[in-house]
Order: sequence, then structure tokens, then C-alpha cells
Amino acid sequence: MTRPQVTYSFARDKGIVVVPGRQELTFAVRDGANPVALIEARRVAGKPVHLEPMNAAQYERQLSESFGQSKLDGSAAEAAAGTGGDLESLFDGLPQTEDLLAGNTDAPIITLINGLLQDAIRRRASDIHIDPFEDKLSVRYRIDGELQEVFTASRRVAAPLVSRIKVMSRLDIAEKRMPQDGRISLTLGGRALDVRVATLPTRYGERVALRILDTRQALLGLEVLGMDDPTEQRFRKALSEPNGVILVTGPTGSGKTTTLYSALAQLNTGRVNIMTLEDPVEYGLDGISQTPMDHKVGLTFAATLRSILRNDPNIVMVGEIRDAETAEVALEFALTGRLALSTIHTNSSAGAITRLRDMGIESFLLASTLRAVLAQRLVRRLCGHCKEIYTPAAPLLERLGLEDKPGLTLCRATGCPACGHTGYEGRLGVYELLLVDTSIRRLIHDGASEEEIERAAFAKSDMLFQNGMRHVLSGETSAEELLHVCRREAWFGGSV
Repeated sequence: MTRPQVTYSFARDKGIVVVPGRQELTFAVRDGANPVALIEARRVAGKPVHLEPMNAAQYERQLSESFGQSKLDGSAAEAAAGTGGDLESLFDGLPQTEDLLAGNTDAPIITLINGLLQDAIRRRASDIHIDPFEDKLSVRYRIDGELQEVFTASRRVAAPLVSRIKVMSRLDIAEKRMPQDGRISLTLGGRALDVRVATLPTRYGERVALRILDTRQALLGLEVLGMDDPTEQRFRKALSEPNGVILVTGPTGSGKTTTLYSALAQLNTGRVNIMTLEDPVEYGLDGISQTPMDHKVGLTFAATLRSILRNDPNIVMVGEIRDAETAEVALEFALTGRLALSTIHTNSSAGAITRLRDMGIESFLLASTLRAVLAQRLVRRLCGHCKEIYTPAAPLLERLGLEDKPGLTLCRATGCPACGHTGYEGRLGVYELLLVDTSIRRLIHDGASEEEIERAAFAKSDMLFQNGMRHVLSGETSAEELLHVCRREAWFGGSV
């Protein structure tokens, strides 16, 4: 059985839900479930059923799995097909329930939006892009870092669809000339989700980007981030420092925020005062004070960081170092005996030092405060259902630095229905950690070049490409994916 046979509202209220994927019809039954409801569920099933008692916590997890991860009753495309008629009359009010799976509304636009969100979450999408063009409306999902078009619709659907999303995120539906930002809070099968909404005027109307934020994904431990054991242990050692600055660097979408939140979760022992400055706050963290930035009123990273000392923090996380003022204040904060964590956009860990120097930060200040720089990337994981083993050609082995291993076998993507014919499902972390020890501190103080710092820092540890090769050799990702995400670096500064 692949689809629930009772409604979400019935399962939530009565404590009875079908367990999908079992050979025989199985009902999960919550402690204290209504016996009358159980009899009714058996009657509706019309066949013998197996009962599986669960406590409240187990039942909540099963409820989320049975509905939140199940196939939709109709795909987003099918929902879109029902959006004919007078669309203006569909904006009279919000759905009566905040839980998408409990909604019973038949309004086409609402059905479309709910279908989009449910389908995107089921397919593990991190973003939904809604783009109006001259003759169509395009809807794309970002899955594992790659955009995939899921369907197109008539352009006349665009205006009411965007207006409805604006209403849900409490934006001004009359303002179509300026970009706007908002949020939608909802639940899906018991999972609390935030959807960050950004609108932007274009030639053919407003485009909308929806970023789906699942709190469960942000509260990962360091042990499940996919670091190799040596890197994880060295990173934990850096986090145990009582003061200084720890930076996480990489391009947009490389998992920097998740890594920082995981680090904060380890540091959040209850005996220290942890504060964060974020733009915006993406996930709520229990026991940590989080301050969203507001540039309209002058609440910037640098301005807030200057005044945060009066709140007696032990650890501060600054969302991003974007300018010289923020960098200088963060480093001065670390000089007062506190620990500061932040992100910066560079291509490598040693590149962060060069970037801070270019901002005007003095080398002596960097040498005395910087404790570690973690550079990271995400590579797509090969689908376990369809990946195939092959023997790579000599040119590819040479690009990988494996020319001395002819006959080596690797794995590559093919594509199947399970992975949406992409050949990949999920992502893996690739890391390089630069720890600032006595020798690196001296090089930074003396103004050494990026290549000199890299040569000293990674004499006994992996750089990004070498770290990613462990995933290629184990068959978890493809050589093409690693070469796409990471350059093959050489310590003398060249690349292949």
C-alpha cells in the first residue's frame, strides 16, 4: 500500500494512521486512540488489518512519514491544470488551516500553491523559482544544487499566483515595482517549516523565489556533516578555543550556515551566552539569542556587533563578513577574549586571509585572532539505484591525478525514476581546514602569500580536491561532479 487510506485530519485527531510500504495493511495506533475511530477505520479498510501500538513521539514521526513523504493526491502540474475561470475571486481569504495536509479547499490557486510546496518538499527541493516569460510561466525546483523545470503554465496564471503568495507572506500586493521580502510559516505532516519569499519585478511581471527552510536540517550534529574523521577532530579542537575567530568559507549554497549552526549546537552547553547576528535569521535555535539585521533602520552587522558587548556574550556568530568595518569589529571582539564565528565568500581557506588583507585588515591583527578557516563544497551523491561501474579513460585519470593507476574502476551517473533521471540523490560535504598554529601565525604576520600559507598548512592534510577524492574512490560521487565543483589544486598555485 503506497497511499494513506485515511485523511490527515482524521489521523491527527483520532490517533490512527496507515503505515505505508507494508505488505499487509498496517495501522499505527497512538496510545489513547479512540476505539470507536479504530472500528471506523477498520470498516473503511474493508479487510483484515495489523495494529502497531506507538507512543506519542513515535506516532508523530510516523504521521510525518505517512503524509509528509507520501505521493501527492495530485501533482503540481495537475493542480495547475485546474486554474481556469475567474482567478480574481480566489483571493478572498487564506486557507482555514495552516497545515497544508489538513487543507480541504478546492480554490485552484490555493490548490496550486499547496501542491507546489508539498511536491517540492517531497522531492527535497531547497528552492522554488516562479518565472514569468513572454508566453509562459515557468516553475523550477533547485534539487541538490541544480535547477530543474517541473512544469510550465499559461502566463495568465502568473499574476494571481504571485498575488496569493504575497498575501500568504504578508507583502504588499499593490507594490509591483520594488523587490519585497517576506516569510510563510507552515506545517507539513507535523513538520514545522519556514518559507522565505523574495519577489523581483521583471519585464513580464514579478518573479518569486521561495527558499524552503526545514529546522530539522539545521540542527545536525558535526558528526553527520560528512567530514572525514581527522578534519572533524581538528575542527572540534578549534571550537574548543576560548577566544579568537573561526571562519567558514565557500560559495552560496555550499552549506556554510548548516556548518555554523552545527558548531553552535556543540558550543551551546547552557553555561555560555551565545548570540547571533543574522540577515535574516534562517532557523530558530533553542537557548541562543538571535538578532535579525534591519538595514532600513541602521541595524547592520558592524553597528550591532559594537554594542553587543554590553550584553555580556561569550560566543557571537556573525552571519557574514561583507565589509572592512564588520571584519575589523569581529576581530576586535575576539581580542577581548571571546569567540567569534562567521562566514566569508572565498574559493579556499587560505583565500580568506587574502580577502581580509584586501579589506584593509592588518596582518598582525589577523595573526593574533584567527584560529581556523574551514572551506567547504557540496557534491551530489550518486543514486544508489542506477549508478554504474566503469573504467575511466586515461585523460580522466590524468585530470584526477590517478594516471599511475590504470584499470581503476569508478562509478558514474546514469539516471532512473528514483532520482528523477538525474543520476544523483542527496549531497556530500567536501572540506579543507586551515588551522592557525605557530608556523601559520608567523607566516600571516610576515605577510606571506596565499600559496606559501597553503603549502605550509596542507603539508599533512587534504585540500578540497584531495578531500573530495575519497567520495570518488568510494563510489559515492562521480569524477565529473567533483571536477565540476572543485578545481584540482597544486601547492605551487597551479591548477589542472
